[in-house]
Amino acid sequence: MASTSRFIPEPKTAAIVGCPFSGGQPKAGVDRGPIHIVEAGIVQQLEGLGWKVKFDGHHEFEDINSSLTSDPPIGLLKNPRLVSRVTEAVAKVVGGHAQNGELPVTIGGDHSLAMGTISGTLSKYPDACVIWVDAHADINTVESTDSGKTSLLTRAIRLAYRNIHGMPVSFLMGLGSKVPEFSWVKPALKTDSIVYIGLRDVDAGEKKILRENNIKAFSMHEVDKYGIGKVVDMALDHVNPNRDRPIHLSFDVDALDPSVAPSTGTPVRGGLTFREGHYICEAVYETQCLVALDLMEVNPSLADQPSVEQTVAVGCSLLRAALGKLWSTL
Repeated sequence: MASTSRFIPEPKTAAIVGCPFSGGQPKAGVDRGPIHIVEAGIVQQLEGLGWKVKFDGHHEFEDINSSLTSDPPIGLLKNPRLVSRVTEAVAKVVGGHAQNGELPVTIGGDHSLAMGTISGTLSKYPDACVIWVDAHADINTVESTDSGKTSLLTRAIRLAYRNIHGMPVSFLMGLGSKVPEFSWVKPALKTDSIVYIGLRDVDAGEKKILRENNIKAFSMHEVDKYGIGKVVDMALDHVNPNRDRPIHLSFDVDALDPSVAPSTGTPVRGGLTFREGHYICEAVYETQCLVALDLMEVNPSLADQPSVEQTVAVGCSLLRAALGKLWSTL
């Protein structure tokens, strides 16, 4: 098969957008994830697959941080101005790389960054579809916080969802009450243009949103029932039946089982295996439709050193898989 996306001209160029940012979630340390992945050699690894790689250093957002003297909550939203300005800046960077015919590879950082990365992709490819691989749906709105569960883990997730890393998809779709600070986010992502794979920790409010908007989601139940190959085929058939739409793949490492990727902020047992996660990436690459790629939520502060090294190595491996490692070795 061809080794480059139909949307990316030769020479194929991957632009790494390193985003050490944790403002959208409650657990510190996720901002170190991109630094560890770059230090692990991801630039050289992608070059070894035949990609021309652009990386001009991490985006530290110092100007944004220094310009905010205070950032009080808006309702349940924590750090709303910081998250808005950072994600808007990311949208411009990702959109700029896409306009140049490059494939943006955004390494986070917390998953609120996807508000920016997907906005940037849609600015160049308005018909793009999104494959969102995650244990969580990240589609809460300002109104959708749930009050009924009792487990400590669930309570922790509820608290996290008051942070914006549990809300980026709702902003991208224009769901829920409007927040003036996020007026820059265009509701350009249609409900039939996103599909989830790997969900297993979704609260009642999010389930209601998914049902009411007829948003396609494949939980770990479907992965167990059908196998990952069938699930990926069904997911692609839903959002990209003719395999002719640009694809934005947004991969949260907590989609993987904690035994595979332990160093992440909201681990949930019963996730994707190493091979299932890689199969998704390989299958998306095989479509030749990939135009943008996110890898989010590697948090080197939340585990011992061997677990951190394992998670960073898995993150690098997923990026290589999504950019053609399997096909470069056959």
